[in-house]
Amino acid sequence: MDYVHPEALVTTDWLADNLGASDISIIDASFHLPAAQRNPQAEFGATHIPGAVFFDINDIADDDTDLPHMLPSPEKFSSRMRKLGIGSEQHIICYDTNGGPMAAMRAWWTFRIFGHDRVSVLSGGLPKWQNEDRPTESGETLVTEKHFFAKFDPTLVRSLDQMLSNIDSGADQAVDARSTGRYNGTEPEPRAGIRSGHIPGAISLPFQKLVDTENFLVMRSADELKAAIEEAGIDPEKPLVSSCGSGVTAAPLVLALYLLGHTRAAIYDGSWTEWGGRDDTPIDV
Repeated sequence: MDYVHPEALVTTDWLADNLGASDISIIDASFHLPAAQRNPQAEFGATHIPGAVFFDINDIADDDTDLPHMLPSPEKFSSRMRKLGIGSEQHIICYDTNGGPMAAMRAWWTFRIFGHDRVSVLSGGLPKWQNEDRPTESGETLVTEKHFFAKFDPTLVRSLDQMLSNIDSGADQAVDARSTGRYNGTEPEPRAGIRSGHIPGAISLPFQKLVDTENFLVMRSADELKAAIEEAGIDPEKPLVSSCGSGVTAAPLVLALYLLGHTRAAIYDGSWTEWGGRDDTPIDV
């Protein structure tokens, strides 16, 4: 079978052919956990795809919470996009330095939740682009401010209260995209002070099963995605909310479902950092 929504991905060939087009904006949405000791903004300044701007998920976020990179208000998102030279009529291409499974897909979901559906993920991201000897540049990209209007879609995100209610109601299939060890509570969490385990009733589907780990982490074929989702015990026709450590690696499942034609999957934005960081939330191991 083919992807139902192949437009959610673009290839390196396609981007190379369309570099410099006036209706395209390219963003580097790279993000790394603190333990990696990497500075994605500095790496962007050293090397990025020509014309790209840096989309900082820790800055384009809610300032009124201690949780990492929670969604900002529509007003803040619109303001940040204008300053990055991104307009409402443009086709946004998201990439990251990990190939695509993490922050680029989180950025893709973020644009969709703020009403912008003309957005795609670069398959293979910067690693594949560089492996093919495509052009790169360094320094800052000069931009001209453009108009961007964000319209928030609350159906694509879940809160702590909604996740608590869902334990009893089962309205959403809750899916955990973290590793099996973290789901089972046998691996330590990468953030200090976070309890181990998973949300009661959540299904385990590590995001790595959705990407080709030997080919720049590109999304697997439609048949492979369908098989992985069904093997996990997920019914793609029913409502679903994806979670992970901090709402980033939850995005590959949402993108996978979108590619297969299921466009309404949501993300629990606070994810395990919020749930496991409290002492009043139930946990299974």
